[in-house]
Amino acid sequence: MKKLLTVLLFSASSLAFAHNCPNEMKTIDAKLSSASGVSAENMSKVKELRAEGEKLHKEGKHAESMKSLQEAKKLLGI
Repeated sequence: MKKLLTVLLFSASSLAFAHNCPNEMKTIDAKLSSASGVSAENMSKVKELRAEGEKLHKEGKHAESMKSLQEAKKLLGI
């Protein structure tokens, strides 16, 4: 019974990550269009991390995607 519960909780958390990746990408995209005070170097890194996050999301690697997207948000000051 504990194994079943663990599997269900893990599945639910994976789905939550899967559905949150697009929201994180939208947040980054919105900030990119109005970002000021972000260096060109950081802006380039943000775009790379955002693209990597989308690629990982499409591959089903949601935890890695979220990590990349969170780093992009951090650089943007979100």
